[in-house]
Order: sequence, then C-alpha cells, then structure tokens
Amino acid sequence: MEPELSKDPHIPQRKFRAGSRSPDLKDLLRQLETYELIFDSIHNGVVVVDPEGYILYFNTPYGQFIGVDPEEQIGKHVTEVIENSRMHIVAKTGVPEINVVQRIQGQDMVVQRIPIKKNGKVIAALGQVMFKSVSDVNKLAKKLSLLESKVKLYEEELMSLRSTRYTFESIVGISESIIGLKKEAMKAANTNLPILITGESGTGKEMFAQAIHYASPRRMYPLIKINCAAIPKDLLESELFGYEKGAFTGANMSGKPGKLELGDHGTVFLDEIGDLPLEMQPKLLRVLEEKELEHIGGHQPIKSDFRLIAASNQDLERALDEGRFRKDLFYRLNVIRLRIPPLRERREDIIPIIKSLLKTLADDTPFAEIKIDPQAEKILASYDWPGNIRELFNILSRVTCFLEKDTVHIHDLPLFLRGSQITVPPTVIDDHSLDKTKETAEREAIVRAISSTRNKTDAAAMLGIHRTLLYKKMKKYRIAL
Repeated sequence: MEPELSKDPHIPQRKFRAGSRSPDLKDLLRQLETYELIFDSIHNGVVVVDPEGYILYFNTPYGQFIGVDPEEQIGKHVTEVIENSRMHIVAKTGVPEINVVQRIQGQDMVVQRIPIKKNGKVIAALGQVMFKSVSDVNKLAKKLSLLESKVKLYEEELMSLRSTRYTFESIVGISESIIGLKKEAMKAANTNLPILITGESGTGKEMFAQAIHYASPRRMYPLIKINCAAIPKDLLESELFGYEKGAFTGANMSGKPGKLELGDHGTVFLDEIGDLPLEMQPKLLRVLEEKELEHIGGHQPIKSDFRLIAASNQDLERALDEGRFRKDLFYRLNVIRLRIPPLRERREDIIPIIKSLLKTLADDTPFAEIKIDPQAEKILASYDWPGNIRELFNILSRVTCFLEKDTVHIHDLPLFLRGSQITVPPTVIDDHSLDKTKETAEREAIVRAISSTRNKTDAAAMLGIHRTLLYKKMKKYRIAL
C-alpha cells in the first residue's frame, strides 16, 4: 500500500518518478516533497534527466515558462519537451556545460548542464536556466562594469584624499576679497545649484571646488574631476557620457560608464569648461536640465543626480560673443558666480600664502621648519606673479630643494626675481662675464616661463620664440619640465 502524501494544497504532487518500494519509502517521499518545494520556489527553471535523457523531474517555474504541465513531462525524453536541449548528451558524456546559451521559446537563455555522479558513474544530469534571457546577463554585466568603475574611482579618490584634500581651512588669505569669497562659497556649498568659478590660471579654482564639495551634504559621495582641455576632443564625449559595448573601434567589450554617471549623488567638477567642444555643449545642458544621460551607442536613459561645479580661466562672455560657447549653457552654469582675484590684486595674501606653502614644503627637507628673510619677503610680495599661486608654489619648491639652511634669503631666489638687488663690481665686467650674465638671464627667463605655464608650447609663446628653439635651449641649460 502506497503511503499517504500530504494533503496540503500548497505542496505540489510529486513529479519525481518513484523507484522500487522500500521500508523507508514514506520518509523518502517526504524528502522528495521537501525537495520539490525547494525547486518550485526558486526563480530558475530546473530539469533532471536519467543517463538516457528521460525526464525524472521538471519544476513548476520551467513548466510555466515554456507552457507545459510539469507532471506530464515525467518519463518523456528531454528533446521532446525542451528545444535545442543537450541534457541527454551531458548525461551520456559526463562533461558539464556551464553558463552556455540555448535558444528557448525564441529567446537566448543562459543555462547550466551538470552531470550527477555516484561512485564515478553518471546517474543523472541537472539542467538549470539561470536567467530569463541573455539580456538579463547584459544588464548584470553593465551593473558590474559600473560597480568596477566606481570601485576604481573610490580607490583613486581615497589615494587623492590621503595626499591632497582641500577644505576652506586650506584656503589661506587675509584680504577682504578672499575672506568675502570664502563666505560666499560656504553658503553656496549648502545648495544644489550649479557654480561657475572664474579666475586666472593658478589662482586656486580647483581648491575652491574641492572645499565646496567637502562642505556640502554630498561630501560622502565622490568628487569627479574632469579637465575639458586635457582630454582629446574625440575621447571627451565617451569620458563624460560613457558608452555601450561595441559603440566604436577600441571600445571596452563590456562598455564603460561615463564620469557624469559615476558622479551620481556627488559632485562633478568640469575644469576649463570654456574648452568644451561646441557640439557637446547641448548634450551637457540636457543632462543638467533632465538629470539623465545616454551612453554613446545606447538608447536607454540613465539617471544621474550630481551637483555641477564648472571653472574657466577664459572670458566666457567674450566666448559667447564669438559663438564659441552657447548662451543657454552659460546661463545654466552661471547661477552662482565666484571670481577668484589674482595675487597682484590681493598682495596682502602673498606672505601668508608663502608661509603656509613653506610649512608644507618643509616636510620634504631636512629642516623642521623653513623661515624667510624680511628682504626676501619684500621681493616676493612686490612681484606680480602672473602664474599666481601655482607659479609661487613652483618657485618655492625649487628654492627649498637647494636650500642649505633653514632660512630663505635673497640670494636663494631666482635671478629674475632678484633683479636690481644684484650688483656686479665694475672691475670684473668683461666679455666673458657679459656672456655669462646673458646666459644666466636667459636660463632664468625660461625657468620662469616653464614654472608659470607647466607647458612647453605656452612657455614658448610667453617667451616669444618657436617651440623647437625652446627645446634646444632647455637641452642646453639642462632644464627639465
């Protein structure tokens, strides 16, 4: 007499083909009911075949997917029930097939076919449909790609935080202009409005952008920095918006999320926004207005809620008149405007900045601290610093590198700064010393241009010579960028 099975309507009737009777049959059937409950509760389709390929088990989700009664499939050959099946081959060869594609019901499915062995002999094979379709795998691959990019970004962010992290306390200055500017920036940090930071090269626009981010409610999320002038035009769009796999030659096989996407919930800092190509400007405007973007080669909108901070050392109003910058994008960016004055307009800040920089630079010297002579202070404070804080930092870096004592004196400063402070005794002036003086002045002029621009092309333009001639003179004087 066959044991009575559970009458619970939620427990399916057994779909395993029973074998011979035994004293433990009742316990065995209860176990089978439990296994059926498990397999019927999972989202994946599951089928089990014997060594000849005949179906021993067929779970309910799989039956619902292909539109058949699971119980009626028991005992049928798997090729009669599932199109393009290779379950009978795996059961015969014992060779597993993991994560392969199978066409079922007009869809490409990802399946696994696993032989079940006992004492080295195949006694059955388990088939499992892992996802509804290959498109689900593609979606997962995109999510993984995004996560990988975010992990890489967070690693870079962590390294950056360990080395340089600017807050409002990092911005040194006692002038009314810089104190007022910091107050405005602090207020702006608590909003989500776009910010446009303008100012000459080297005034500290990125420092203000970082300070705003780390004072804002978004500080726990990433700060994405992009220099629009440093990335080639043909790569900038893919960097900003990302791309789908196969979008263009050389594209990553799994696609790549863009910087605007990675900045979700955080801050995106677009430096040198004036160099953003004209054809890309309406795309950025759309992202700012709709908070969504599309990958290159993609069609699905991607949400991204980021706060934009843009910076430029160009005259954007002039760029508007010349048609190099869109008015609608400019007005969208120019909600909060912060102009950082150059050092020559706030000379009272030069000495405090110098002392702050020397405190930082002392860490790379044998000295506990580095002081500066009052006469050297006077020279540095009277210079116009066309390269602003960047030029000042580069000059002090070179000075402290060759410093023999813990105090910077006039003779430690570059020749172009010392200027009239240096006198040459008349008795030693001859043709040789004149040539030497000319060479020294030329070398110092080149060093100054390189320090100000950090770019050979711009340095050559500043000096009024061809770039090739600059290379020759740098080689002659052993000047490295």
